Amino acid sequence: MPHRPLRARIHLEAIRHNYRLAKQIAPAARALAVIKANAYGHGAVAVARALASEADGFAVSCLEEALELRDSGIQAPILLLEGVFAPDELALAARLDLAIVIHSRPQLRWVLESRLDQPLNCWIKLDTGMHRLGFAPEDFLEVAARLKGCPSVRAQAVMTHLARADEPAHPYTAHQIAIFDQTLAGIRIDRSLANSAALLTEPRAQGDWIRPGIMLYGVSPFVEPQVLPDGIRLHPAMTLESALIAIKELAPGEPIGYGGRFVCERPTRVGIAAIGYADGYPRHAADGTPIAVAGQLTRLIGRVSMDLLTLDLTGIEAQIGDRVELWGKQVSVGTVAAASETIAYELLAGIGRRVPLIHE
Repeated sequence: MPHRPLRARIHLEAIRHNYRLAKQIAPAARALAVIKANAYGHGAVAVARALASEADGFAVSCLEEALELRDSGIQAPILLLEGVFAPDELALAARLDLAIVIHSRPQLRWVLESRLDQPLNCWIKLDTGMHRLGFAPEDFLEVAARLKGCPSVRAQAVMTHLARADEPAHPYTAHQIAIFDQTLAGIRIDRSLANSAALLTEPRAQGDWIRPGIMLYGVSPFVEPQVLPDGIRLHPAMTLESALIAIKELAPGEPIGYGGRFVCERPTRVGIAAIGYADGYPRHAADGTPIAVAGQLTRLIGRVSMDLLTLDLTGIEAQIGDRVELWGKQVSVGTVAAASETIAYELLAGIGRRVPLIHE
């Protein structure tokens, strides 16, 4: 057992609750649980196993992530969101019974020229305005027709990605949905548009397959994370916690940490916790970022270092060994992200290798 008092507790029942909530919002759609990037830092295999009895399928970025799931016994459908990166990956994708996204001419050519023992389920990605991956809408009919005649293709679906769904009032989402619908008018094919943000705010984006990602982990997908639609209750799935390993009493005028960013304005009781930016806590978290110690809310003071951070214990009943919650049920990861001028996605996916994941 590790002795450093640091761990990320992963609440699997919270993930199951959040997946069921996604299904309740779009009852006519099937839901791919997005577990790329090690399930946003939560442990992809454990999350997939927790959802295996009810998930319609899973979405990952690449073949390596899918292979880990198949090797662990996950038999549910899996979609490769970035498709394959070389033609020789197609045979393995087929053997593992994976669905692949096709978003570029080279990928299309690889599939058309392949001779696979088992045909693939192929999802065509349309670029409706994100302008990263995907075919232009005017190319869709040609791409779909060429795939339909290919013996290496078993079935097709079409998807797009919404660039500003995390800003619910922004008209760009409606613009993208309109382009998607116009492109597919009169065509019978499975459709997928909704990420977490669109699922929570835009019924027109539900389609045949929804793709809940960040909401599975109990985190708001919105630019203003405190704003969720009425009645939506996401359960946080990760509690990142450490413990106090030292306490100091400092006089007014004393600086704390690298660069002396924080200077004590009064007699200050300072706690030191065993976590730093090498573990995934953001170096640029501002003074005042909330932290909970022994169930009491307090604040970060001083710059976060590689292995340690400092917090204000003035007026707090605490002693060495007491639990420190960096984010979880008391402190929202979204609040920490905002105080660090980043997003919760980055913090969760950036959990360091030396942080044990405790699934419960």
